[in-house]
Amino acid sequence: MNERFRALVYGTVFTVLLGWMLYIGRDILVPIVFSVMAVYVILGATRLLARIPVIGPALPVQALYALATLVMLAALALLGWLAMDSVDQLLAQVPHYQAQLVSMVQQGAALLGVESAPSWEGIRTAVLAQVNLQRLAGSTLGWVASMIGGLTVVGLYVAFLMIERRHFDAKLDALSPGPQRGARVRRIVGDINRRIGTYLALKTLLSILLGFVSWIVLAAMGVELAPFWALVIGLLNYVPYIGSVLGVALPVLFALLQFGDLKAALVLAGALSVVQFLNGNLLDPYLMGSSLNLSPFVILVCLTVWTALWGVPGAFLAVPVTASLVMVLAEFQGSRPIAVLLSKKGEV
Repeated sequence: MNERFRALVYGTVFTVLLGWMLYIGRDILVPIVFSVMAVYVILGATRLLARIPVIGPALPVQALYALATLVMLAALALLGWLAMDSVDQLLAQVPHYQAQLVSMVQQGAALLGVESAPSWEGIRTAVLAQVNLQRLAGSTLGWVASMIGGLTVVGLYVAFLMIERRHFDAKLDALSPGPQRGARVRRIVGDINRRIGTYLALKTLLSILLGFVSWIVLAAMGVELAPFWALVIGLLNYVPYIGSVLGVALPVLFALLQFGDLKAALVLAGALSVVQFLNGNLLDPYLMGSSLNLSPFVILVCLTVWTALWGVPGAFLAVPVTASLVMVLAEFQGSRPIAVLLSKKGEV
């Protein structure tokens, strides 16, 4: 058998088995990967804090680590509290949204020349089938509770990973067959840590800024649950391309349901689109540059693959996980051509 064909067969079988393991083990792997990404954010934030004039050089490294860790854990706690509070408000407003939906459908029926005005029961039977907003809100509450449990697990993983991080280099040296190989492995891992950590820290900063500006726009327009939607917009900023579209569409659809006014929804859509445009075309390229060096087509494909494997969490993890893989592949002669194909300009 031809050696290249044999390698192709082995590589295909290995890829299929790896994909199957990632799929069936997603409930265990997703919190672990999220915790590793959170540690990267802490390390990247620590490097950024160290560059701050006066304050950065004055504080010891351990104090910077502790400060970044506390901020990360506080952010996770705030995320869980805000999600629970928003769901409580949503449950309280369900009757209003239900009445507003009926009114909008009735207005649409009048424009289409339908003689009898649809009622809520008629809408459920003829259009929405078995959709029940109360039941949907209840299931959303269950999902939020599950998310809070997951955030708690991620917080514990992050704390223990930060505690054990100081022993990581010693473990790499013990696993390496020689000092030269150990130094090379540490260099590869250090490069991944630096680039991914800086990327995630800057991306987190941009997401916070985007969420804050979006909150100002939503609050000025009188949109209910403005902090929650600002949080959603900030989180969606981690998802390339699709996140920007959803970050405008979801709050606009909610505003249309709240106000029942198409003009107000269009004004909100325009304002949020301007914010997303400025973030995606000015701030993001200025701060991020081409730090991850991934082809846009590869990003879309990886987004699809990781979403299929891990669902919504996979969409958030697609870019940093793929970038880490490309950096590892670029360090070895046999796998370097794959890294070149996945890169943006062929430079790795």
